[in-house]
Amino acid sequence: MEKISHNSDSATGYVWVEAPARLHMGFIDLNGGLGRRFGSLGMTLEGMGIRLCAVTSRSIQATGPGGARAAECARRLAQAWRLPGGVHLDIEQGIPEHVGLGSGTQLSLAVGAALASLYDVGTDARDIACYTERGARSGIGIGAFQDGGFLVDGGRSPDSHAPPPLISRMDVPASWWVLLVLDRRGQGLHGNSESAAFEALPPFPDALAAHLSRVVLMQVLPALAEADLDGFGAGVSEIQARVGDYFAPAQGGCFTSPEVADAIHWLSEEGAVGLGQSSWGPTGFCLVDGEARAHALIDDARRHFSGNDSLEFLALSARNTGSRVWHYESAVVRHARSTA
Repeated sequence: MEKISHNSDSATGYVWVEAPARLHMGFIDLNGGLGRRFGSLGMTLEGMGIRLCAVTSRSIQATGPGGARAAECARRLAQAWRLPGGVHLDIEQGIPEHVGLGSGTQLSLAVGAALASLYDVGTDARDIACYTERGARSGIGIGAFQDGGFLVDGGRSPDSHAPPPLISRMDVPASWWVLLVLDRRGQGLHGNSESAAFEALPPFPDALAAHLSRVVLMQVLPALAEADLDGFGAGVSEIQARVGDYFAPAQGGCFTSPEVADAIHWLSEEGAVGLGQSSWGPTGFCLVDGEARAHALIDDARRHFSGNDSLEFLALSARNTGSRVWHYESAVVRHARSTA
């Protein structure tokens, strides 16, 4: 997504925004000994995301999933940008909240993009993230909104309040499919609980940060460039296993949900690779080659785990484009212009 700036006539119509969900596939350097901390890798998902419609209004209102959060975000931006009016937001589709798929960041960026488009504010996703306090530790959600694909960010500088910069963005092969395992009963750590968990964790070993950085640079990215799913998956699994061990005291194990862990293990025995948990979970993920194989394996998993009503299995492709913002004018508006 480039700079959002349209002519003022756009405010007479409706603005639609689609913002894709994303996987956060692990941190690289929680040590921070080189001056930057965190560093993340992640992948943008097709078929799951935020979809909202916005129109100018005298007040600020939001309906649909995440409506209260969206309205608060719109109020913050309207005040920061000194907008002359409000907005009515109709959220038609949401991302499940606090399950590791980026719901908060994508909703904030979608609301910001809609407001900016309606009121001709020249801005971009990083600016919106700063105003709405998103991207405190990871730039993956911002990168997914802007560009899509597979993303690596360079971590947070202690001297900057800006989100981490993206240092790599690559297309994901069309034949690679992501299998998701969701646990409907729980949520991952977020908010104050997340902050407290980071504070309570022990120092991250310098040698482990060096190892993970090497895996990203010399295994994950080259394998992606050569469309080598096995090599890519092995690197992601290694990062997930090491980082999962580190976070285990805060989340009760390498996976937040033991049931998701069992399902991911079963999927790996059936040939899936790139095993892990997105962010604090409880959503787990893995990858396979081929759409038919992905759907067949999901069907098998649903049958195998049919006795567990809390688990949900999905097959999604990766998305190599970012958000979409477009305008729609009502017939009344179009007729008024054509006869003016």
